[in-house]
Amino acid sequence: MSLSHRTPVRVLGRAAREGGGRVQPLMGCRVRAGFPSPADDHLEAEVDLHAHVVKRPAATYFVRAEGDSMVGDGIHDGDLLVVDRSLEPLPGRVIVIALEGEPTVKRLERRGGHVCLVASNPRFAPIPLAGRECEVWGVVTHVVHDLLGRAP
Repeated sequence: MSLSHRTPVRVLGRAAREGGGRVQPLMGCRVRAGFPSPADDHLEAEVDLHAHVVKRPAATYFVRAEGDSMVGDGIHDGDLLVVDRSLEPLPGRVIVIALEGEPTVKRLERRGGHVCLVASNPRFAPIPLAGRECEVWGVVTHVVHDLLGRAP
């Protein structure tokens, strides 16, 4: 079976940081996806985005996704993934895994008694793990997606 349908990843570095964090304002309301309410215009507090997405700094790293096999899970080409190595790779979770030495991101599933990696893009077939060399690198906890697009 060809493994060309993988969404490869590129490790960027550990999530741990030294010194104080940078905090940003947090609005005291939720944003409606329908008709906006101009009355909700006050701040509730501040939020440290790093502290919000990185629960275990020593076990967390960032990695960039490449490809379109996970678009159904909101993971697009170039997105930044937050990966926690301390979480158990349970079925149903999106994981980063080295499959035969090549890192990829997929959903771990059990189908018919077999463990496999499943893309969220229906164009790609599941990858059975039986008999393959693999090493789980962690569980994806968050995706940072740039809505403005990349600068040329």
